[in-house]
Amino acid sequence: MAEHRTRPASVASPDTVRTVRVGLPSNLPFAGPLTYAVPEGLALAPGDWVEVPLGKRAMVGVVWHDPPEDAADEPVDPAKLKPVATRLEAPRMRAPLRRVVDWVAAYTLSPHGAVLRMAVHMPAIRQQDAPRVTYKAAPAPYPDGVRITAARSRVLEAAAGEPLAAAALAEATGASAAVIRAMADAGLLQRVRLAPAVPPAPDSQRPGPSLSEEQQAAADRLAAAVQAHCFQVDVLDGVTGSGKTEVYFEAIAAALNAGGQVLVLLPEIALTAQWLDRFRDRFGAYPTAWHSEVSPPNRRRTWRWVASGDARIVVGARSALFLPFRDLRLIVVDEEHDQAFKQEDGVRYHARDIAVVRARAEGVPICLASATPSLETVANIDRGRYQRLALPLRHGGASLPSVEICDLVQTPPPRGAWIAPPLVEAVTQAVDEGEQALLFLNRRGYAPLTLCRTCGHRFACPSCSAWLVEHRYTGRLQCHHCGHQERVPDACPTCNATESLAACGPGVERIAEEVAERWPEARVAVMSSDLLHGPAAVRELIDAIGRHEVDLIVGTQLIAKGHHFPMLTVVGVVDADLGLAGGDLRAAERTFQLLTQVAGRAGRAERAGRVILQTAEPEQPVLKALVAGDRDAFYAAEKRARQDAGMPPYGRLAAVIVSANDLAAAMAFAQQLAASAPHTADIRVLGPAPAPLALIRGRHRVRLLLHAGRGVNVPAVLRAWLAGAKPSGSVRMAVDVDPYAFL
Repeated sequence: MAEHRTRPASVASPDTVRTVRVGLPSNLPFAGPLTYAVPEGLALAPGDWVEVPLGKRAMVGVVWHDPPEDAADEPVDPAKLKPVATRLEAPRMRAPLRRVVDWVAAYTLSPHGAVLRMAVHMPAIRQQDAPRVTYKAAPAPYPDGVRITAARSRVLEAAAGEPLAAAALAEATGASAAVIRAMADAGLLQRVRLAPAVPPAPDSQRPGPSLSEEQQAAADRLAAAVQAHCFQVDVLDGVTGSGKTEVYFEAIAAALNAGGQVLVLLPEIALTAQWLDRFRDRFGAYPTAWHSEVSPPNRRRTWRWVASGDARIVVGARSALFLPFRDLRLIVVDEEHDQAFKQEDGVRYHARDIAVVRARAEGVPICLASATPSLETVANIDRGRYQRLALPLRHGGASLPSVEICDLVQTPPPRGAWIAPPLVEAVTQAVDEGEQALLFLNRRGYAPLTLCRTCGHRFACPSCSAWLVEHRYTGRLQCHHCGHQERVPDACPTCNATESLAACGPGVERIAEEVAERWPEARVAVMSSDLLHGPAAVRELIDAIGRHEVDLIVGTQLIAKGHHFPMLTVVGVVDADLGLAGGDLRAAERTFQLLTQVAGRAGRAERAGRVILQTAEPEQPVLKALVAGDRDAFYAAEKRARQDAGMPPYGRLAAVIVSANDLAAAMAFAQQLAASAPHTADIRVLGPAPAPLALIRGRHRVRLLLHAGRGVNVPAVLRAWLAGAKPSGSVRMAVDVDPYAFL
């Protein structure tokens, strides 16, 4: 359907012209919304969608506010202003979302339009949903000369009741859509136009499972906050399998009873399959999904449904934060600690933190759920800003799994193998007893490095500072940073030696190869993003595991969290040290969180679980804490180390990344920045230095790191420091406030 517009009359005289500020969703480097004249007869209010001229282009934007709110702005000559062209008939952007866009732009030092783009779905703004065309049987007698064939008779019989869409009629009768349209043209069927489809409404009155005393207390607090329509942050801190989801489902029911909407953020699409089924079982209908795999037509409809309030519950990835909710009553961030919530390119933001900002802007409660809360969240609990709701026991009487170390120095695997004897014995016992086992290695592909045994040549990416990962299933060498691929050669490209290429180290494909050799009768599945393309494939495999059509799972972090497999009793971590090297600020915290989540897959029902961590460094504090089951001791030690160093969340960091086609150009510009960098008692700037990944996609990268005290307004310091920085040529500059990755 064509877009709806309200066209203006003429522009008033310059001395009486009214003006508005219009935000333009674009990557153009504007500091904020631009000023336009309002033609006579055109009524505009903040949040209206409009079309405005920009240079020789016409752009869609949103009325932000009237210029009097910008007291610091330079006065604009009305005669030089261009008029708003039209107003579009789309749902207004509400003030809370506009405030969030302003906040994110200011905090991340991103162009206002770049942030606004995340809140805009242009097809939904330009195009309203058309009525649905359905068909029902026309009353007899039929027009003269129209033949009633056997196929047409089947269609008429199926269409005798409620009107049906052409696709539904075709599926029920075997007729083609063309036949159905021809029958309507001939007068055998009547076209019935219905209102655009809306998502099925969840039923908040369906009973949920019985809750424990701790679960009920947490659910009551969350529901009370929803009913009070007040902002507060609650941290649902429960061990794996403690029923956190069922607790916040009670808060969702309260929001539904209040007539409002709910946003649930999950860190990865792969987590949604079982979560969606649990939601359907609890509320009788699936929620509305929003993530990158949703098709364009469904994204357009979903955006409209959210804006109209028809989408009552939305589950999505971090981008769902910027949807135009009409009556938001609750936000839930599940697995709040997960690194996937951090956006690492474009507008660099952390969805967990912006979710709190949005909840405050909307005046609604927010629930952060995790078995291993981030240290940032723990610090906010300690400061009294967040309230902790503890669930210390597994739901339904299940017990936490036992965790033990397999010392690879004392009991190494056989030569050429990667699974040590104690883990082999545990897996064999589980499979023999009809249970399931998981072997976890957070490394994709077959091997992380391929080299020539004759000359030592190592296969590296031509565009990145990274080795090429061998993927034996596809026979390719691939860079996981830029996507470069090449065929595994028959001979070394340096010395031409044949049969001399060696795969160094294991990936999940190599572990799966060893598993197939060692347990040939077992049904094996590999769960890796390289092999499962899209949420449908992930869901199919998860369902197969749940039906016990798989005995042995070999997986990366896709399998580590959010899944419930009652028959899974043994979890083996092939390389528990992976992730602890490299000097990353959060390496120990991330490793503890990931391994806790992996361990939490074991023994979630009545069968006891067992977790075996293979390591060459059994004295690692992270591993000792996991074996002892002493999370509090680990967090206490990690907090002390961060406090002593003044590191987040007890200090502030911001990264400035300079990139260019030429290393010398990048370094020269970075040195100019360093020369003007602020240095005070609470602020110091480190660098410039080449980034650990110094070359990505053919661009050389140099980093500076600003380290400041916790009370420093880092965005303000950065704005003052970088205000005069003007990269030229191929040089680009990116800012990451509160960085999570240091590559």
